[in-house]
Amino acid sequence: SQYSAVDTNPLSVYIMQPIWNKIIKIVPLWIAPNLLTFSGFVMILVNYFLISFYDWDYTASGTSPGLVPTWVWLLSAFTTFCAYALDSIDGKHARRTQSSTPLGELFDHGLDSWATSIFVLSFFSVCSRDNGKTGVSVYTMYIYLSIVLFNFMCSHWEKYNTGVLFLPWGYDISQVVLITAYLLTGALGVEVWQKPFLFGYYITDALVILLIGFSLFLSFPQTLYNIHRAHLKKTLKNDSLYEGLLPLVSPLLLFVLLTVWVFFSPSNILAKQPRLFLWMVGVAFSNVTCKVIICQMSSTRPELFHWFLFPLALVVYAAISGLLGWTEEAVLAVFTALVTAAHVHFGVCVGMQLSEHLNIYIFSLKKRIQE
Repeated sequence: SQYSAVDTNPLSVYIMQPIWNKIIKIVPLWIAPNLLTFSGFVMILVNYFLISFYDWDYTASGTSPGLVPTWVWLLSAFTTFCAYALDSIDGKHARRTQSSTPLGELFDHGLDSWATSIFVLSFFSVCSRDNGKTGVSVYTMYIYLSIVLFNFMCSHWEKYNTGVLFLPWGYDISQVVLITAYLLTGALGVEVWQKPFLFGYYITDALVILLIGFSLFLSFPQTLYNIHRAHLKKTLKNDSLYEGLLPLVSPLLLFVLLTVWVFFSPSNILAKQPRLFLWMVGVAFSNVTCKVIICQMSSTRPELFHWFLFPLALVVYAAISGLLGWTEEAVLAVFTALVTAAHVHFGVCVGMQLSEHLNIYIFSLKKRIQE
């Protein structure tokens, strides 16, 4: 299917696009667009692991403000900007080199679906977790992350139904906010987030409220409106309501299972291992979203239950029934590792199959030799 995306965000159209159009001119024509996409993703990952090294349990900013060195925050601003730039120019570069392929589209959106959670998890280190005075509770973090992922999922669910990807306004705004937040943290220290900002509210509270407001009152209604409009124009891809709602079943069940684990865990797993748990949430959502993106690109039906829900349901049942006992943290660690490995394996396999099918290399513009 022909890729079509619509971007109506003034920030993107009037400010960012002209910047990307200048940056794209420096990129050599022999570089494969997927290499740009992947480089951006690797930068986000490296940055995330670096922050994790200094702040494993999200307490550094709240308890010992100087623990994360200033250069890490400045590097975060730099890597976030680079990833944002690379993600914005990869498509332009593909059109410039006449190498736009379904593989590139899947590669871009698939990595975005994973990067979305990593951006959020890195940012939590800025706010720090609740220490009684400042910070955000781990439950707020979990809900916050879920809303961001739900938003991302919605734009692809919308494309599954309408055939057009309406780029959510929140994306450009969130990237600019993230970069600014890291620069502020680097310049003024994490203390800047720990002073009441207005009427006893903290800036982090304002950001959480903004995000929820954006999602629930801007992005989601826009998605429903676009689907409704396509329905009126009779351009919907799916005739039945069941077909149209099918891609939402697995993500909703995933959210229900994870939420049950969070709130009924005997050892309070989220408070004990927020970084592991939230990372696992991000990977699981990314895998479910990738399946929807593939179905939407290949015009196939998504399965009702993603395979992943079965092992997760088992683990959650074992945890909340007390079967796991003191091993709950260890089981979470093993489960997270397996989920991450399965997701990477899935990505590599799909990439290789598509590159063979389309007769192209993933990271090179050279054509494959026909056997």
